[in-house]
Amino acid sequence: MTTGQVRWIAAAALAMSAVSAGSARAQAPTSGEAVVRAMHDKYASTWYKTLTFQQKTTRRTPADTMMVQTWYETAAVPGRLRIDIAPRPGTSYIYANDSIYVTHKDSVLRRLPGRNPLLILGFDVYGQPAEKTIDVLHEEGFDLGPMHDDTWEGRAVYVIGAAKGDLHTRQFWVDKDRLLFVRLLEPARGDSTKVDDTRFDDYRRLGGGWIAARVEFYEGGKLMQREEYSDMKANPPVPPDTFTPGAAPGSSR
Repeated sequence: MTTGQVRWIAAAALAMSAVSAGSARAQAPTSGEAVVRAMHDKYASTWYKTLTFQQKTTRRTPADTMMVQTWYETAAVPGRLRIDIAPRPGTSYIYANDSIYVTHKDSVLRRLPGRNPLLILGFDVYGQPAEKTIDVLHEEGFDLGPMHDDTWEGRAVYVIGAAKGDLHTRQFWVDKDRLLFVRLLEPARGDSTKVDDTRFDDYRRLGGGWIAARVEFYEGGKLMQREEYSDMKANPPVPPDTFTPGAAPGSSR
């Protein structure tokens, strides 16, 4: 190989490297909407459509003690979640039709308009068109304009909804590599001077997607609730009346 050939090969390699680096920079999301689209595109063809799991729920009581309950959850992506609280039949919470239903046995005790942002960011984003998720997030009060890079639990993340150093404005954090939702910060509902901090941790592969096997809720830096998941199943059969308010608890199992 001549000296000229060596130089030509080296120049070609450098050029290819520059093109590759430029392509990677061009593809990196530069807005919250672009992050949502990237999350959807990464898993849309493989993410599970239904999900069941058992949940150990440790909750702080008004007396500042911790109590433990067992919850049974069933989800259908996008937009539907049912929580049955042991012992069953008993109280159930159903997220469906952009509403929250509180039921007991076969009676609907209460209906409230609203969505679950954790369902949107942790699951629905992978199972519905990205533009639908973007519209819903706007409706839920998220500003998808501000965005910056940060780290969380030793991993690089995108932070959408707040400027760097702002840990009070409503915002969500997304793992850069896996494009998974990991954190939600927002002013506490009971006291807006405090911050509600929700964390999706211990991600595990499930079906063609992932699930955070531990979810923690903090208010003003104090742990209020911890959820630990077990018996997780992707794409189980789910009866059609599972998310019908007033349907008998347990029909989803």
